[in-house]
Amino acid sequence: MARLAVFEEHRDRLWGIAYRLTGSVADADDAVQETWLRWQRQADDEVKDPRAFLTTVVSRICYDQFASARSRREVYVGPWLPEPLVTDAATPEDRVTLDESVGLAMLAVMERLTPAERTSFILHDVFAMPFPEIAGVVGRTPDAVRQLASRARQRIRAEAPRRTVDRAAHRAAVAAFLGAVGDGDLERLTAVLDPDVVWHSDGGGQVSAARVPVVGRDKVARFALGLRKYIDPTTTQLRPATVNGAPGVVVAQDDGTVVGVIALAVADGLIVQADVVVNPEKLRHLHGLGFADPASGGDPGGDTGADFGTEPGR
Repeated sequence: MARLAVFEEHRDRLWGIAYRLTGSVADADDAVQETWLRWQRQADDEVKDPRAFLTTVVSRICYDQFASARSRREVYVGPWLPEPLVTDAATPEDRVTLDESVGLAMLAVMERLTPAERTSFILHDVFAMPFPEIAGVVGRTPDAVRQLASRARQRIRAEAPRRTVDRAAHRAAVAAFLGAVGDGDLERLTAVLDPDVVWHSDGGGQVSAARVPVVGRDKVARFALGLRKYIDPTTTQLRPATVNGAPGVVVAQDDGTVVGVIALAVADGLIVQADVVVNPEKLRHLHGLGFADPASGGDPGGDTGADFGTEPGR
């Protein structure tokens, strides 16, 4: 029981590392489970620092997965986006402390890094792991790891979308997006979009989705409104939710089935990027998380649901 208690003390941290390294809920779950199995095999007096040991083990497991993950994504149909986390449901996803490093847009940028760069950056910049310990994970010298983390940091700063740190402004932009889409109002929707807004869709070849990014205010607005024809407003709603730590949107059916998640990056009051996951395989873990009853009053944060064809809160 003592061994289990120690592991449980660090489980959230391990899952957070694994999710950031893989971008997959299922792969993170598998990595944490494998870490537990390896932890069980250790003698009681063999591990002096459980936190460091467990962090190294889960990181190595994920690092070893990169080759197979990259081969799968090379043949992936259309843009690849991480599996989203939704935290404003009836059963919140609280296994990971959410911050900027877990945003869908940020994780998508990190997907372009080399495995060693991504691992070095996440372990050092997010989890404050010393370079010598990271060196043991990626098989490099501490100085090399320092350089890897620096290169990753520079690339992320250059490629990540602009974003506001004002949560109220972010929430207001999401509410405006919901209202405009709900009413089918092109002018209002255009007004909340940045001129250079980018829309990424991840259908994984399972459902219809744009296979190349949609770029520009007018194109994105018309594309977003065009999706209304694929959704039955009597059974499916757009609902505000926290997506990977920031205000976003969930598209859910009345029975609780989540058919889409939209993460929105906002800067200067305008939406600069939309990352839309509609691949059913990436949404299975969200089913039954509290979206079954759209009349229940919205998410715990005080937002209200928004049907297609109605204004938010009606």
